[in-house]
Amino acid sequence: MAAEHRKPVEPDAAPTVAHHTAHHAATAEHAEAEQAEQHPTEQHPTEQQHTEQRGGDHRPAGGDGGGDEPDPNRWKALVICLLGGGIVLLDVSIVNVALQSISSGLSGATPEAVQWILSGYALAFGLLLVPGGRLGDASGRRRMFVIGVALFTVASALCGFAPNGFVLVIARLVQGLAGGLLTPQVTALIQQLFRGKERGTAFGLFGATVGIATAIGPLVGGLLITAFGTENGWRFVFFVNLPVGLVTILLAFRYLPATTKAERGKKHDFDPVGIVLLGAAVIALLLPFVQSEQWKSNAKWWLVVAAVVFAVLFVLWERRYGRTKEPVIDLALFRRRSFSLGVGLATVYFAGFTPLFFVLTLALQSGLHYSALLAGLASVPFAIGSGIASTIGGRVVHRFGRQLIVVGTILVLIGLGGVVWVVANHYGPDLGWWLVLPLLVGGIGSGLTISPNQTLTLSEVPVQQGGSAGGLIQVGARVGSAIGIAAVGSVFYSTLASSKGDYAQGLPLGLGVSLAFVAAALVAGIVDVVVGKVRHTEASV
Repeated sequence: MAAEHRKPVEPDAAPTVAHHTAHHAATAEHAEAEQAEQHPTEQHPTEQQHTEQRGGDHRPAGGDGGGDEPDPNRWKALVICLLGGGIVLLDVSIVNVALQSISSGLSGATPEAVQWILSGYALAFGLLLVPGGRLGDASGRRRMFVIGVALFTVASALCGFAPNGFVLVIARLVQGLAGGLLTPQVTALIQQLFRGKERGTAFGLFGATVGIATAIGPLVGGLLITAFGTENGWRFVFFVNLPVGLVTILLAFRYLPATTKAERGKKHDFDPVGIVLLGAAVIALLLPFVQSEQWKSNAKWWLVVAAVVFAVLFVLWERRYGRTKEPVIDLALFRRRSFSLGVGLATVYFAGFTPLFFVLTLALQSGLHYSALLAGLASVPFAIGSGIASTIGGRVVHRFGRQLIVVGTILVLIGLGGVVWVVANHYGPDLGWWLVLPLLVGGIGSGLTISPNQTLTLSEVPVQQGGSAGGLIQVGARVGSAIGIAAVGSVFYSTLASSKGDYAQGLPLGLGVSLAFVAAALVAGIVDVVVGKVRHTEASV
């Protein structure tokens, strides 16, 4: 049953008033009607003049996209955003099934290099998310989007042509930086171009892209390796990004909104000290987790302490800097329960959601000797469920609010629990068939979690801060993913070692950790619903 929602004040949706103020008096409508009768051909200097002043830019009046008229190209622009964001997200999971091909077909692909192919991308990606969002807010989102896609495309070509493991690691670092620059522009552009129910629908389609790209990556990688052979098939895992990237760049110039003259005239502070402190905190926090299997010494955990120190210094600096200038992050955002709880929920949810495909792919390929293609096919039910549910969730989130996320996380728990039961009781060559139903249920739950949470988390964020705020959500997701993979992987590998390679024991125990993280996300969602009902401040769009 739909909850009675408190409609949050949208600071980004203030109407344009420059030429309407006089006409909004009590007698405005009557006066305008008389004027229309007397001068039927006379036009008010409204949208036409604003369009001319914007140099042909079809965005609504008001540089933040908060005018009364929606951008007529907004849905085409959304497709471009999803193309750019999709190839970045696809690259997170598509490489997993290519690791064996890289190890056997590339000189210098040592186990350490292979690990850095994964972890280096994650570190670079997380490093640039918030600064990338800030750059988009200050310098223009279309500009940063195009630069991000172009850099990602060039880095993909370098990955595909890499002559050895060292070059591949460097190219993957550049790929990660490009992904970190591009991704926050996607959420910021959705925030800028859409309002109300349409924004929920747009974020629903973005959530579908997240779920499908994450789950379908192993399948696409498996198809490419099967088609081009084990020795060089991994190269086409990167080459597949080239045509998509080039098309996305060309269409971005046509359909994404350009920066207005008024926005270009504004001066912004980039807060370099804040960016360095935040980057140091992110790297220090991520590094011990993404290198947990290779870096055996317990000394790595001192980096977590260093991350806390950097984070405290960052907060202190932002408070001081924000008194007179624009900080990289407006800490006042965290006073909004919808935002702070949404970031926290995303962090713990991705800690439980992301490791599923990491350990499942390992178990299917290394344990049951599935081909890369068959291992990828196993994830298709999750992708289907996630894609359909994300689209539906985006359309109905304005009615149900955070209650929808509670339902979603419950379904994810049921799906993950089903995977654990299936592996424990039916581990064998036909495991892929047994996994269809629980992965489908988990995918539906994930679709009802990711995109509604994104929508609600940004519902009260001003459009001007959409990039940095969206980057913070992505940082939470990346940190959660790194912690989740490290925690699940630790249990998974230690069980394999003690059981002499028994995946039927290691996989259920590892996924038990995933269940705990998703349960924490469920608790966060329930707390928000209960607090909202008590205070009559339920989160809504």
